Amino acid sequence: MPGTLFLVVGPSGAGKDTLIDGARTVLAGMDADGAGVVFARRAITRPADAGGEDHEEIDDAAFDARRDSGGFMLHWEAHGLKYGVPASYADALAAGANVVANVSRGVIGEAIARFAPAVVLEITASPDILAARLAGRGRETAAEVAARLARDAARIPSNADIVTIVNDGPREDGIARVVSLLRNGRPASAASMQRKIDRAALDYRGYCDVIGDIVAGHYAEAEIADFLTATAETLTDDETVDLARARLDFAHRMTWDADIVADKHSMGGIPGSRISMVVIPIVAAYGLTIPKTSSRAITSPAGTADAMEVLARVDLDTDDVRRVVKETGGCIAWNGGLNHSRVDDVMNAITRPLRIDSLKWSVASILSKKIAAGATHCIIDIPLGPTAKVRTAQDAQRLRNLFLHVGGALGLGLEVRLTDGSAPVGRGIGPALEARDVVAVLRGDADAPQDLRVKALDFAAAALCFDPAMSRAEAPVKARELLDSGAAHEALQRMIAAQGPPPEEVLVGQYTVEIAAPRAGAVDTIDCFALAGIARAAGAPVDKGAGLDLFVRPGAIVAEGEPLYRLHARTGKGLDAARKRAAENTAFTIC
Repeated sequence: MPGTLFLVVGPSGAGKDTLIDGARTVLAGMDADGAGVVFARRAITRPADAGGEDHEEIDDAAFDARRDSGGFMLHWEAHGLKYGVPASYADALAAGANVVANVSRGVIGEAIARFAPAVVLEITASPDILAARLAGRGRETAAEVAARLARDAARIPSNADIVTIVNDGPREDGIARVVSLLRNGRPASAASMQRKIDRAALDYRGYCDVIGDIVAGHYAEAEIADFLTATAETLTDDETVDLARARLDFAHRMTWDADIVADKHSMGGIPGSRISMVVIPIVAAYGLTIPKTSSRAITSPAGTADAMEVLARVDLDTDDVRRVVKETGGCIAWNGGLNHSRVDDVMNAITRPLRIDSLKWSVASILSKKIAAGATHCIIDIPLGPTAKVRTAQDAQRLRNLFLHVGGALGLGLEVRLTDGSAPVGRGIGPALEARDVVAVLRGDADAPQDLRVKALDFAAAALCFDPAMSRAEAPVKARELLDSGAAHEALQRMIAAQGPPPEEVLVGQYTVEIAAPRAGAVDTIDCFALAGIARAAGAPVDKGAGLDLFVRPGAIVAEGEPLYRLHARTGKGLDAARKRAAENTAFTIC
């Protein structure tokens, strides 16, 4: 089987020689695996002591004679010089070695036609870095550098198999990527990845192959970004099933000695809606197994893991979760050390900066994680509102149907509910303030936020119905009984004791200021997105004591100057930032 010809191209200043020389050094220090890579030494009509790469010096006449006699496998002219890759390297390819050759873009078409398999290794860098590197050489004036960067290079043929490495980071990172490519060759999944980039559908096996090679580091970030963008834009419902199955192959799966293992998930976007921390203790108090693994906040003022960490340790490992669930029936843990996989690390590093977002991709991720955590049944909350993540009834229904389709195909029992996402739930927004509301509801405090209590009871009752012995009529009564009797509060206290103390004592921020209504009237709407931004400006969720307390809700009649909410911060800087944000937009519409 012939080896792969790697055709190295890229603009001046991209660091081609640096990465190739570094890869040559690394491979030379390896065992026989590294010996399978050969680096071509080019013949150039340039003095050997002229600087730059190590090359074979040859004069024009000798070059022409050698070329005419078939002495070069590839040859070209550029900038008044003649370049040739000796024919001996074609023999190395035929013998199974991978050959690396620094070439002109102009010969790529010929190379890929004559030598298969061939891969174009494009090494590039961002324009400002290219300019800085060229200027640092001191060989050209600023005008000449600008002209070089503006020069149109020959295009890479559209039928070429291309791997692009953006060499902006540490030298070692670029070398490592080159070494991985040269040792492993073009990933076996390259054809599948290209099909998806071209907007064609992939099946389970195709997604498994591509994801496996992505996780193994066989693709450059630019290729992964193209793949993720195409996937986000073109996933079909059936592909979402296959993608979820493929993701499961890369997750650590937990199993439980229980016929029913419940879970609960919210699509989020609603500040203060910390109902999971009420639902899980009710369900555990009833006797169902419910190991809840939750995320930390990414763009919100608090995630369930952030709020729970005010009360208990959440960075549990698999053994911790098993122990806690065995002792208490449930847990509320951070998923970062559990069903968060290497797939998430790689994907998130690319999707978040590029703001690649897809509800179908989210469904595949969410449901694969639920199954990985051992869930047999799950209740899904899809808040619908003008400033929630899901903003139209059509999108909400489409998302509900997708959850049911994928869950059914994966054998996961689902209850999917569309809920009111037009306003925050509860009073507190921020980890400590939300944890305070949860405890107030579980204790049955007279001033506990009733909207949080009502929504939590509704979802808890739905979860209890996963038990075949529980009827739809009895479930709400039982959920209320478990809450009002204190059984759910006791269940949470047992979880807190089993999970262990939080990493630090968290107090609500003592720097405060009240944001007043700018006019009298009725509160028409509350912008959830804007309100979350104000709480984050105060320092949440990094500062767990930061956030805000709501005083009024939509429909309330307020007087001019009446407080709408109180900001909390643990630093004066955080308070000033939140107050400035609120001055620009209070998040309240008053009519």
